[in-house]
Amino acid sequence: MKTDILIAGSGCAGLYCALHLPKGKRVTMITKSDAESNDSFLAQGGMCLLKEEADYESFFEDTLKAGHYENDKTSVEIMIRSSQDVVEDLITYGADFQREENGELAFTREGAHSQKRIIYHEDVTGKEITSTLLAEMRKRSNITLLEYTTLIDIVAEDNVCYGAVIQMADGALEVVEADYTVMATGGIGGLYKHSTNFRHLTGDALAIAIRHGVELKDIHYVQIHPTTLYTKEDRSFLISESVRGEGAVLRDKNGNRFVNELLPRDLLTKEIQKQMEKDQTEFVWEDLRTIPEEELRKHFPNIVEHCREMGYDVTKECIPVVPAQHYFMGGVKVNYESKTSMEQLYAVGETACNGVHGKNRLASNSLLESLVFAKRAAKDMTARYEENSKGHTAEANDKHRKAVLALVDLNAYQDIEKQKEENQNFVKEAIKRAEKGE
Repeated sequence: MKTDILIAGSGCAGLYCALHLPKGKRVTMITKSDAESNDSFLAQGGMCLLKEEADYESFFEDTLKAGHYENDKTSVEIMIRSSQDVVEDLITYGADFQREENGELAFTREGAHSQKRIIYHEDVTGKEITSTLLAEMRKRSNITLLEYTTLIDIVAEDNVCYGAVIQMADGALEVVEADYTVMATGGIGGLYKHSTNFRHLTGDALAIAIRHGVELKDIHYVQIHPTTLYTKEDRSFLISESVRGEGAVLRDKNGNRFVNELLPRDLLTKEIQKQMEKDQTEFVWEDLRTIPEEELRKHFPNIVEHCREMGYDVTKECIPVVPAQHYFMGGVKVNYESKTSMEQLYAVGETACNGVHGKNRLASNSLLESLVFAKRAAKDMTARYEENSKGHTAEANDKHRKAVLALVDLNAYQDIEKQKEENQNFVKEAIKRAEKGE
C-alpha cells in the first residue's frame, strides 16, 4: 500500500491533523477499533478557551500550578494563544457549543481553574467535537479511514521513518509506504485494572518508539481521575470534573464533607484515597443534590442517565465514586511542531508529550492541546512538502525508501499476539523504570 501520509488513530488529534493536510495529498487513517471507539469521544467536561486577554496570565498560571510547574512554558503559551483559532475551526465545521441567551459562548469552571473558561456541549463535549471532525473528514475525498486496522510497527532506517507495518481488518499484514507517519494511538488505559479509557488503548506507539530508539518523555506521569462511578464494569465511567465545578461535594461514609472538591486532580485523588483508607471502604460518596435539579439535567444529562441505568437517582441520593487511571501526560517526545526524534515521524494527542501538562493535567486542557499541536504537525508537514518540491532529491529519496520497504520481512510479525503482549510489557517496564528515576 502506498500513501502520502499515514495517521494511526481516529481521535480528535488524528482527525484534526488530517483535515489540515494538503487536499492534494493522499491521507490514510487507520484505527484499531471502530471510528468512534477512542477516548476523544468520551471527554465529558469541555475544552478550555482563552475568552479574553485579561484571562491569559490566570490561564497560564492555572496550567502551570496544576502541572507542578514542570510544564514546558513555550508549549503552554502556544496552546493558550492558539485556542481561539481552534474554536473558530470547530464552529466552522459545525460543532455546537452551549450558548448564553445573547448568543455568546457559555463558560463553565472545573477543578483548579480560577476562572470560568471552559466551553462545553452538555456533558459530552468530546463526542460533539470528535463526531463533528469525523463528519468533516468523511467529506474529504483525499482521506481514507480503515477501521479495525492496527499499527504493528514502523519501517525505519538510520533514524528515518519510511512507513509502517499494519494489520488489516481480516488479519492480513501489509507494508505501507508513506512520506510521513503520524502516531495518534491514544493513551495507556488498557494497561490498568481501573481506567476510564477504552481497553484497546495499550500504548502501542510507546512500544514502537522503545523498539526503534525514539525518545520518550515523562512516561511515569499518569493521571488518576478522582471521581469515577464505582461499579464492576470493564471500563470506569467518569463523573466529570465539571460536576464538582458546578457545586457537587464529596462525603465520607458518615455523610460528612471531607475535602475541597476543586483541588487539582492529583491532590484530590490523594485525599480521597486517604479517606477510603480511614473509612476502610472501596469508595467515597459524591453528592450532586447540591446542584439545582434543572441545571443538573440540562448540563449533565448523560451522567444523570448513566447513573439511573446503574440504579442511582442523583437528584435524591449520593453516588459511590473511586479514583481510576484517566490520562497520560507523558508519551513520545515531540517538539513544538509535534515531530519526534525520528525524521518523518510525528506524534499527536495523548500519544505525544510536548510538555504542556507537566506532572499533572489541568482539567479540560486535553482536547485543546491535542487539537492545537495536531494542526501544527499538519502545517509542518505541509511546509516540508513545499520545501522538498523545490529540490532535486525527491526521486533519489523515493528509490531509497522503496529499497528499505522491500526488505521488510512480514514473517517476523506472524505471532502478533505474542508481540502485543511484549509491547505491553515494554511499556509497563519503561514506566516502572521512569518512576524509579532510571
